[in-house]
Amino acid sequence: MQHREEHVPEAPGSGAGRPLIVIASNRGPFKFFHKNGELHMQRGSGGLVTALGALAEQHDVLWVAAALDKGDRAWVEQNGDRPTEVENVLLRMVRPSKTRYEQYYNVIANPLLWFIQHQLWDIPRTPSITLDTWKAWRNGYVAINKLFAEVIADSVRDTSRPVLIFPQDYHLYLVPKFLRELLGDSVQIQPFIHIPWPGPDAWRILPEPIRLELLTSLLASDRVGFQTKRDAFNFVQCCRFYVPDAHSRGSRDSIYYQDRKIEARAYPISVDVQKIEALVEEPEARLLKSQMINAIGDHRLILRVDRIEPSKNILRGLEAYRALLENHPEHRGRVQMMALLVPSRMEVDEYQDYLRQIMAQAGMINADLSDQYWEPVRILVGENYYRALAAMQLYDVLLVNPIADGMNLVAKEGVLVNQRDGVLVLSEHAGVFYELGEHALIVSPFDIHSTAEALHQALTMPVEERHERAEAMRQQVRANDVSQWFYHQVDDALTALSSRARKDSTPATPGTSASA
Repeated sequence: MQHREEHVPEAPGSGAGRPLIVIASNRGPFKFFHKNGELHMQRGSGGLVTALGALAEQHDVLWVAAALDKGDRAWVEQNGDRPTEVENVLLRMVRPSKTRYEQYYNVIANPLLWFIQHQLWDIPRTPSITLDTWKAWRNGYVAINKLFAEVIADSVRDTSRPVLIFPQDYHLYLVPKFLRELLGDSVQIQPFIHIPWPGPDAWRILPEPIRLELLTSLLASDRVGFQTKRDAFNFVQCCRFYVPDAHSRGSRDSIYYQDRKIEARAYPISVDVQKIEALVEEPEARLLKSQMINAIGDHRLILRVDRIEPSKNILRGLEAYRALLENHPEHRGRVQMMALLVPSRMEVDEYQDYLRQIMAQAGMINADLSDQYWEPVRILVGENYYRALAAMQLYDVLLVNPIADGMNLVAKEGVLVNQRDGVLVLSEHAGVFYELGEHALIVSPFDIHSTAEALHQALTMPVEERHERAEAMRQQVRANDVSQWFYHQVDDALTALSSRARKDSTPATPGTSASA
């Protein structure tokens, strides 16, 4: 496995004005593993990795990530602590100790911050901030965020090129603060937060020193990216509420702090349209589609595709399906719900319990309502993207009813590939609501009765209306794919750099001091 070592400031083809894009994320773009005694690499499949495929053709990209397993650590041992080119991306990894990583990831980031931002805590009972929580914050989360910042600063400090730094998600909230301390205002810092940002009340769970440190770090950025305008507005409100001397001055999408204006911008993430449309034509996807057609038979298909995650609201979706069959018995024997569920954090007790409750709920629906020819619910557990794409082509109704979701790409994937003019039943608390809500049937994720009625409306909707809604959503996704999502962020950072450069080069007005 051969890679070329790079010294970032002298990357080939990089003129003084060519920017360097720095991505910082907990998980890197490649998975490294040993096979037959050799170290091999596999490109990741996430949206961020996909977006960078096109970006790397236009810009020099440095990606800083944590070494998570033996394969990652072996890659570091092989290449050293320096940026090394892998498939047109410069890669550098940080190597936290296992103890610090456990504290950072499994105590603070997951579940504390994740559950706060999805508003999943049972507040009368959990969480409790203990001495162990404080140790995990200081020795784990703070320490690893500082390590990320130090590695980034070391990688870019000597360059004369414009540097745009994009820390990703809730794992790295403190990176902007440490970067400012190390690099000053010489770089553009623009975090992107993939999960929901709730209003001020949700954040009262955090002790004031932790909450203030987190918010003031994000305010060290030039702008902060969110999935929706609602998330951006909530961030502004949190800063106004919790940070002394932070003011919005009437703005919904910016905050003023320490003589700086920090923008809060919405950049809705999307899917790789060309890749998905190519995948559904591959032999494995075609075979699975054929098998699924036989399994569904002449039933109408209500589909959901989710991680086994409490925020996805799978239990209430099953309750709504039961209510549909009980309140509208004409659908019995004619419709089937299929749930494709991907295991997530199964090492956590709460997630194991949630899966058991899902299986019990589905089992009771089948026990109470099935007959010798018809099984109302099918649950398939496992990660198989081709199977998901096959099912998405065939649904009559796609149920997406999360309690809270930064975006929910299943909705976008589904409306893109569906071939039956399927209807989307969509929670108002999914980020994708702001893009597809006009043409979906919108429900409250807590309202079981109305969700059941929406399922009935979807199943009985006239053919012409189904087609108009489905086509409108399909065109919306095609016009805004994942490459556009990241390009918009880069464009905003480059525009800010150009504006600053023009301001710095403007001659002082006669009779005034240039430093006034």
